Amino acid sequence: MRVGGIRVELFISNSNSLKHKRTIVKGLKDRIHNNFNVSASEVDSHDKWQRAVLGIAAVGPDKRQVNTVLDKVLDFIRQNGDVQIIDFEMEIL
Repeated sequence: MRVGGIRVELFISNSNSLKHKRTIVKGLKDRIHNNFNVSASEVDSHDKWQRAVLGIAAVGPDKRQVNTVLDKVLDFIRQNGDVQIIDFEMEIL
């Protein structure tokens, strides 16, 4: 069994309030969870209305599968028009 995680720092250019940011982030987290069967949570920058940091975790039978799923999650986030990836870190244990 392998466990992998990504810490993704996001910029939300069209957010004009914390309420709007939370709406965007919640929708993104829900779509990530539904499409890839991974866990996603906002883990930092809670008080910044144009920044969000997501923690995303996946579990699988081997490193290759976990890496593939997390790469697909990153591609999915990149294709989302509401956010831009500023930075990310991936680790597989």
